[in-house]
Amino acid sequence: MAGKRYESAAKFALIKLVAIAVLLAPYGGTHGQEVESGPAVMKDIGTGPGLDASATPEILKHVGIEQRIGVSLPLDLEFNDETGAPVSLGSYFGEKPVILTLVYYDCPMLCTEVLNGLNRSLAPLNYSIGEEFEVVTVSFDPRETPTLASQKKAVYTQRYGRPGTQEGWHFLTGEAPAIDALTESVGFSYVYDETEGQFVHGSAIMIISPKGTVSHYFFGIEYPSEDIRLALIESSEEKLGNVFDQIMLFCFNYDPEQGRYGVAIMNAMRLAGLATLLAMGSFMVVMFKRDRRRRRNRTERGEDA
Repeated sequence: MAGKRYESAAKFALIKLVAIAVLLAPYGGTHGQEVESGPAVMKDIGTGPGLDASATPEILKHVGIEQRIGVSLPLDLEFNDETGAPVSLGSYFGEKPVILTLVYYDCPMLCTEVLNGLNRSLAPLNYSIGEEFEVVTVSFDPRETPTLASQKKAVYTQRYGRPGTQEGWHFLTGEAPAIDALTESVGFSYVYDETEGQFVHGSAIMIISPKGTVSHYFFGIEYPSEDIRLALIESSEEKLGNVFDQIMLFCFNYDPEQGRYGVAIMNAMRLAGLATLLAMGSFMVVMFKRDRRRRRNRTERGEDA
């Protein structure tokens, strides 16, 4: 009787396994499919710090950040580093993902908030600037000098305070043609307001792959640390992350329109189904082994004779 009871339980569990396997089958809809080209989303920059509320509507028509995900940066562009030495943009790519920030160093508020927000977001991460990724900060004001860039670098590398930051966080200046080519490639539009004597611009950081391909945008002045970590892993071309991180990326998809990661419902359901499948499979194995052990013990005692 005991053997029949275990056999019935095993059959019932097998039926459940089949049902779960159906849930795990590839989903036939379009959810989660990759599009052929990146989105073109013009973000509303609002009237926050560094963007004067008195700015005319005509000026604001030419200000914004249009996502260019999948576009390759012009890595042959020439800039000057904080020491004044000429450098190629491509010299910072090839091995690690890069966080790109576009600011101007003499900005009265917003650019400072972008760099402060980035520093706050990176502080909790186990990954470090100069080790697992690089940061390239470029001034879009062609009048600014390497001296000013060096001063900014001293402030932010000291605040970050980890070994290797000096070699991993780069503050660049350049001529107008190079700046225009870079800002155009990432969809960063800005205007100089002569009345106010400052630039009107939006705020965002961009994650760039080691090969120079734009992969993620994070808008505003606060960037979730976990989102940045996942973006660095996802754009690192399999150079960062572990199995757990890959599971996280399976369950959370980057939403370009929101500029953050969100739960991928179908993937999460499939992962939950797989976990249930493994749990039930383990249960069946345990039950079969227990049943076989009991039958062997009964045979040894001569109860089945």
